[in-house]
Amino acid sequence: MKYPILSTVCQLLLYYTFGVFCDEHNHIYEDNEEVVLWMNTVGPYHNRQETYAYFTLPFCVGTKESIGHYHETLSEALQGVELEFSGIDIEFKNPVLKQTEYCAVQLDYEKFKAFAYAVKNHYWYQMYIDDLPIWGVVGEMKGDSHYIWTHKKFEIGYNQKQIIDVNLTSEEKVLLTPDAKLSFTYEVIWKPVYTKFNDRFDKYLDHNFFQHRIHWFSIFNSFMMVIFLVGLVSMILMRTLGKDYARYSKDEDIDDMERDLGDEYGWKQVHGDVFRPASNAVLFSSMIGAGHQLTLVVFCVIIFAILGELYTERGSLLSTSIFVYAVTSPVNGYFGGSLYARMGGKIWIAQMLLSAFMLPALVCGTAFFINFIAIYYHASRAIPFGTMVAVTCICLFVILPLTLVGTVLGRNLAGQPDYPCRINAVPRPIPEKKWFMEPGVIILLGEYYHLPVFSLKCILFLLPSGHTKFTMYMASCSWCS
Repeated sequence: MKYPILSTVCQLLLYYTFGVFCDEHNHIYEDNEEVVLWMNTVGPYHNRQETYAYFTLPFCVGTKESIGHYHETLSEALQGVELEFSGIDIEFKNPVLKQTEYCAVQLDYEKFKAFAYAVKNHYWYQMYIDDLPIWGVVGEMKGDSHYIWTHKKFEIGYNQKQIIDVNLTSEEKVLLTPDAKLSFTYEVIWKPVYTKFNDRFDKYLDHNFFQHRIHWFSIFNSFMMVIFLVGLVSMILMRTLGKDYARYSKDEDIDDMERDLGDEYGWKQVHGDVFRPASNAVLFSSMIGAGHQLTLVVFCVIIFAILGELYTERGSLLSTSIFVYAVTSPVNGYFGGSLYARMGGKIWIAQMLLSAFMLPALVCGTAFFINFIAIYYHASRAIPFGTMVAVTCICLFVILPLTLVGTVLGRNLAGQPDYPCRINAVPRPIPEKKWFMEPGVIILLGEYYHLPVFSLKCILFLLPSGHTKFTMYMASCSWCS
């Protein structure tokens, strides 16, 4: 877990050297093959972002000490996935009786306080079997008493040699007392099912929407209508702009005063200032390049998510996003570098560095700041030092060289000014706006509609059980949305 890249490389070498035929990597098991139960995180139900490692609570580990494999990727470390072996012995198609005890905990005052706090704050935990997520609750309250669930009932559905479905039922409530001894038991029930392996994640999706074809037809109809309208408006606009560009590009024998008194209006009065170099060309061109890259990354990830099954593997969506962002770095350098060259910029190395590191520095800086808070509270969201080094290496040795290649290509291939109209030598003065057109006033007017709801939220959160009252109020309020 501390060195995710080294661990992944070693496992890939072992995989291709010796071969792995029956485990959660290819999801194929033989009879009595070991099935690993991974314990992930635990945290309060009402705050899904606050998660801790499962064994931060005084749970005990099962008697089985050895496991056949273990893996963790870079994206899992970034998402705070804390996989730890449960020690519970589960074998493929081998049922386990109900009263099978796998560990016991003798409570003292500190362990009692930890469990009582978890039960009081509705802590829930997450586990994995064959990459299938499972959720359970720590316990429940009755009056002022705290009860903890001590029995885990696993119902696992299989189709031939593959695991299709896993359900967890928590049973056997035990009253928490400072001197109690908790005996944790489990049982495993194997049931044959006829669901295909490729459809095993369908139960985690919303069937009520995807099973109706009329929704897909409506989406396709709306999409084609938008394409048609955009094409029609674009055709009219390009024809109009083409005539204007042709007129502005001619060298007419009229002075500036006569040109200003012509029939131009609106945006046509500033056509000579549209392509003027920005006051901060380095920052402007860097933002344009980063915007092109980010747009392409979002489009590619959406296509991969539609065509593939990124939701079936832990952290696959984040891994795909990081990979696509690193690979598309030449797009950032090309558009940013070409625009900066057309504006006559000279310090292109500074522009390239800012374009390459602006968005990663913003995202990583925010993440590392939050990471310090997570480290202080010992949360599972804390990113290990090795992961931070790996992200830094990706920025320095992958993103930076590819951005340099794109910048050089952009400056050489598209770095010559080719503006469609003449640029005025003197900037046209901008009239002063009315006071009610200032951005601050517009923001306040836009937020005025939501001010009553915001004030009510602040007042209710200051009261006992304010969150519950606010949630009930919002559910019955027709104008709050």
